[in-house]
Amino acid sequence: MSTTPPPQALSTGASGAELTEHDGALGWLRALGPRGRRAFAGAFGGYALDSYDYFTLPLSMVALAAYFGLDSGQTGLFTTVTLVVSAVGGAVAGVVADRFGRVRALMITVITYAVFTVACGFAPTYETLLVFRALQGLGFGGEWAVGAILVAEYASARHRGRTLGAVQSSWAVGWALAAVVYTLVFSFAGDDLAWRIMFWTGALPALLVIWMRRRVHDAPQAVAVRERSAEKGSFAAIFKPGLLRTTVFAGLLSTGVQGGYYTLATWVPTYLKTDRGLSVVGTGGYLTFLISGAFLGYLTGGYLTDRLGRRRNIWLFALLSAICILAYANIPHGANTLLLVLGFPLGFCMSAIFSGFGSYLSELYPTAVRGTGQGFTYNTGRAVGAVFPTAVGFLADSWGVGGALVFGAIGYGLAALALLGLPETRGRELA
Repeated sequence: MSTTPPPQALSTGASGAELTEHDGALGWLRALGPRGRRAFAGAFGGYALDSYDYFTLPLSMVALAAYFGLDSGQTGLFTTVTLVVSAVGGAVAGVVADRFGRVRALMITVITYAVFTVACGFAPTYETLLVFRALQGLGFGGEWAVGAILVAEYASARHRGRTLGAVQSSWAVGWALAAVVYTLVFSFAGDDLAWRIMFWTGALPALLVIWMRRRVHDAPQAVAVRERSAEKGSFAAIFKPGLLRTTVFAGLLSTGVQGGYYTLATWVPTYLKTDRGLSVVGTGGYLTFLISGAFLGYLTGGYLTDRLGRRRNIWLFALLSAICILAYANIPHGANTLLLVLGFPLGFCMSAIFSGFGSYLSELYPTAVRGTGQGFTYNTGRAVGAVFPTAVGFLADSWGVGGALVFGAIGYGLAALALLGLPETRGRELA
């Protein structure tokens, strides 16, 4: 029998006045309370800067390839090592979160990815850059899972989907910031220096850690469980009979969704510059449509995951994302206006599918191993999903980047199949 708590009512004894207060567009934010809103701000900022540090690489990929004389397979390897090592970082961060607290783990992950992103800017060789990028993955892997759990434990069951969807939307904010900085830096500095400046700007997260250290705290219920639990932060616990099925299928779900997502996140900037011949400014303009769609997709997906349920939301956007990828990669040359317009629904769908992840994975595991379960499944999926952008890199020379993007659609198909082994958790209280 599963050790996860059973679904319960969406509210526990809330009065009509309280329900009215927490309705409306920002009802989910008011429902968090003061401490919860500070936790939300910390997780939102951490994930936005995590996104910013991640996208310094894809946006600089063409310049890096020219500087070090790399082929497509070698540049694809940057993403692979980041995502594979992030699996280790994410799994370890989940254990740390269960044993020592969500906020402490969150600060460790932010410091780690910031330090090694800056170090990438000083790399003298391809091999050194590869090592620094791998070490950046240690922090990158853990930040989202820990931040999502921190906020999920403050959020009500009624609003958890849209609350975590709002946290997820910060990824688009960081992506947009990276695109703006990329456009400015590469417009005013030569490519050989510009890619280094991009990495050096990754020092920004240090400011967030200083604020979090004083203002953000774990949810009291999570602290109480941590203090009395004997099995907290145990990898063995998530593979026991009660949770084994959940762990296997949640890992497959994460693999499919992230395989599709990182295929696009890694290769679309290169696709626009090489296959479509766009300039730096032109690429930034096209990415604006993609990122705008992503931001609205995160918010809409968060709303729909509360209305439709976790599984239906993921099924819906897995299908739509696969369709968008195939359409985007097969737009005829010369139809750049259509390429521009289709970027919006592509960004929307591939982001909306992520909105339910924070709430869904949090609800699948009990409090004592929530960090371990979420950190392991999400980041194992990220590591295995790294095969997809690598495959695109090695096939790009013969198929073209656009043709190889089909691997992203295959990832979304895997995600849809994985849902057959997982329960619906909408409305489940976190014990």
